[in-house]
Amino acid sequence: MNDILQAIYDHFYTFPRNTPEEKRIEANHQTLIKRLKKQDRKLVLRIIDDKDLIANAVSLDSFIQGFRLAWTLSNQINSYGGYQFHDQTEQDTRHF
Repeated sequence: MNDILQAIYDHFYTFPRNTPEEKRIEANHQTLIKRLKKQDRKLVLRIIDDKDLIANAVSLDSFIQGFRLAWTLSNQINSYGGYQFHDQTEQDTRHF
């Protein structure tokens, strides 16, 4: 099931581009390139890559948990004691 949710996430999620945070990161990256030795830059870039991996994993996990919650709520609403949402909607629209 996680593979399906991963595919849904990949299809619908668009990563925000050109955000103020992204611009700050790029400016700081250029500053690091100018100030640090090559070996130190590699270390910093590895740290940044690892933090990006963590952020991506958290984003995916949040999407999956939200999807499961929505799915569970939908199933509970649809099976709640014979209550049919569309019947209530029809009754509500008759008043207009």
